[in-house]
Amino acid sequence: MEQYIIKGGNPLVGEVEIGGAKNAALGILAASVMTSEPVVIENLPDVRDTAVLIQAMESVGTRVERIDRHTVRINASGIDNYTIDDGYIKKIRASYYMLGALLGRFNQANVALPGGCNIGSRPIDQHLKGFRALGVKVEVSRGMICAGCDNLVGSHIYMDVVTVGATINVMLAATLAAGKTIIENAAKEPHVVDVANFLNSMGANIKGAGTDVIRIKGVEKLHGTTYSIIPDQIEAGTFMFAAAITKGDVMIKNVIPKHLESISAKLIEIGCQIEEFDDCLRVVATKRLSSTHVKTLPYPGFPTDMQPQIATTLALSEGTSIVTESIFENRFKYVGELQRMGANIKVEGNTAIIEGVDSFSGAEISAPDLRAGAALVLAALVAEGITIIDDIIYIERGYEDFPEKLSLLGAVIEKVDSERDIQKFKLKVG
Repeated sequence: MEQYIIKGGNPLVGEVEIGGAKNAALGILAASVMTSEPVVIENLPDVRDTAVLIQAMESVGTRVERIDRHTVRINASGIDNYTIDDGYIKKIRASYYMLGALLGRFNQANVALPGGCNIGSRPIDQHLKGFRALGVKVEVSRGMICAGCDNLVGSHIYMDVVTVGATINVMLAATLAAGKTIIENAAKEPHVVDVANFLNSMGANIKGAGTDVIRIKGVEKLHGTTYSIIPDQIEAGTFMFAAAITKGDVMIKNVIPKHLESISAKLIEIGCQIEEFDDCLRVVATKRLSSTHVKTLPYPGFPTDMQPQIATTLALSEGTSIVTESIFENRFKYVGELQRMGANIKVEGNTAIIEGVDSFSGAEISAPDLRAGAALVLAALVAEGITIIDDIIYIERGYEDFPEKLSLLGAVIEKVDSERDIQKFKLKVG
């Protein structure tokens, strides 16, 4: 079993390049099957989630050619069935975007109920509500969502809750529906905007993405395109907190600073210095950080995907902090692992009360999900001694070359898969 082994204590210093946004890539990959013409996608992150979705696309007849590590050419002219089996879905939640994409193009799709990280209840009722409003008959039977209609027809849809997944999925289907569709209370996240921009580059007519009202005028068909995915705000935010927690000085390149404003604001509030440039920013921490209160909210609020990283940082900050999770109810599973390293955190419902401690100590811990796993890596970077992290498959779902990028900044981290490797690492670092 692959693990990360980390010797803490080094401040991170240097430059790091951020890859393409995983959450945008998943929506864009699915959308690429909505035309029979070739599509080229650039700045595609090479992570487990994108690899699994590409396999799911190939399973229904899509041809995917890797031009280079971060560029693919997709030809979906040969799609010959509309069923995505649960082997792919269980690995990643976002395979459900194939529902909207296949419905849009073929008026038919069968996709297994989704899996992904176990961070709480993430019902798909808003997806199904949106599809039904477009005239789709939807049945859920034996773990499969079976959806179909004669013709998709535009509609006025109000989302009961702000949901990124349903906003993207319904937007995909509505792109090729007859007439106009209005999605109210839509999610405003940057990756929603990126998927809309990609669809528009294929000939869609979508306006308002990035606001809470998206207006879609259905078109008859989409055409091929070449498109570059936006940088990953969560990968960027993770490296921002890595610089902060290690008292480092890191230039984070290939970012859109506006997408990171809620993260930057909290880092400045707790005592970091941040310099913004056109497509990069620098995070410097020179002293022990201070406490704060933070509540996760839909964009442009503080992202739920950054909650474990800020909580881990606050666990070493001076004073008492309160972190409130308002998006997912099961997102504090990493707290027990941090406590094993010496953190003083008490969880009550959806709130974590954090008393800052002076230091962490190394331990053997497990990543419970993607973002929590990344946060535990941050904790290990500053812990005294050696930390071994299990279940890194979660981390690799969303972070490309994570140990390599951290090593270039001065971290002492390796990926190992045997006791022998662990002993070699321990001998090497003394």
